Amino acid sequence: MKATGVVRRIDDLGRIVIPKEIRRTLRIKEGDPLEIFTDKEGEIILKKYSPIGELSEFATGYAETLSKTTGHIACITDKDTVIAVSGGSKKEFLEQSLSPELEKVIENKEIYTSKDNNEIALPITQNDNKERRYNSQVIYPIISDGDVIGSVILLSKEQNTKMGDTELKVVQSAAGFLSSQMDV
Repeated sequence: MKATGVVRRIDDLGRIVIPKEIRRTLRIKEGDPLEIFTDKEGEIILKKYSPIGELSEFATGYAETLSKTTGHIACITDKDTVIAVSGGSKKEFLEQSLSPELEKVIENKEIYTSKDNNEIALPITQNDNKERRYNSQVIYPIISDGDVIGSVILLSKEQNTKMGDTELKVVQSAAGFLSSQMDV
């Protein structure tokens, strides 16, 4: 564990303020849920809560099915990281932080499709370095109780691949199904 040198007092309602620098570094925004843990030494640990992360094993199986069915790279994300990938490099995607561009698309509940090979691809992870790596992609937000909790993504590196209505319906169905699992 890394010491920050920051000390905060608990107020009369039992609240503490997480310093702005730490929130910025850890990408914690107002309204983000935090999970609270304690350990044997009496330490309190705060961790960003990912509802879709609870389904990571299930999401991995679903990504594998999507990839096998479509022949494309399939990724499932929460709001911050890629939690499941199939058909592509796990090292390149799995547990990587999302790019700011993708976070914005997800947060705005946008459906993104690059149908033609001449469009610039949206970077998926922060490590994408803005280089064009995918010739075609479709991104669909996972929404549960009106809140965005992640996304389903299909990517293709194939030269003449175009994402169309079929791929859009596939990711829409996957996002709807994963959302319904949150209610169970």
